[in-house]
Amino acid sequence: IDPARIAVMGFSLGGAAGLYSSNERFRKIYGPSTTQFAAHIALYAGCDLIYHDDTKTTGKPIRLFHGAADDWVSIVPCRSYVERLKKAGADVTLTEFADAYHAYDVSYFATPVTLPNAPTIRNCSLEEGENGEIINSKTGKPFDGKDPCIEKGVHIGYNAAAYQATLIAVKDFLRATFNIK
Repeated sequence: IDPARIAVMGFSLGGAAGLYSSNERFRKIYGPSTTQFAAHIALYAGCDLIYHDDTKTTGKPIRLFHGAADDWVSIVPCRSYVERLKKAGADVTLTEFADAYHAYDVSYFATPVTLPNAPTIRNCSLEEGENGEIINSKTGKPFDGKDPCIEKGVHIGYNAAAYQATLIAVKDFLRATFNIK
């Protein structure tokens, strides 16, 4: 299989993999040196960690889809990251859905679900420190599972309109990327 003919797509934590696989540094470390994905797609991915050189991408298109009402994985850092990527010349688009929660594409959650004990880093500001250590940007201290920025209480829920719009947009994007009629 030719990776240049493959798009990577992920959801939530997998969305972060789909997003950051566009990072040239990570491609060099983890991928074959002569190949790269043709496109990167991420649904409700976390963008809350600023990596060294994270605006140096492979040059392949990046598409993000996110609910603005997502209180598990905040869209706010994604907005900032997309702006930084655009300033660096990346082909990146963030599509926002106003009333969509996390997992907006999962019809099983037709009735929104509240998870009062689920942890979230939605208000954490994280960055890569020396030797890859993750640092809380606000405190300057190493981040761990007991960091005071971690909160609890999230919602998940299906949003038919957001799901349909994402489905259409992803299909159109892949058709254009791979020149499929």
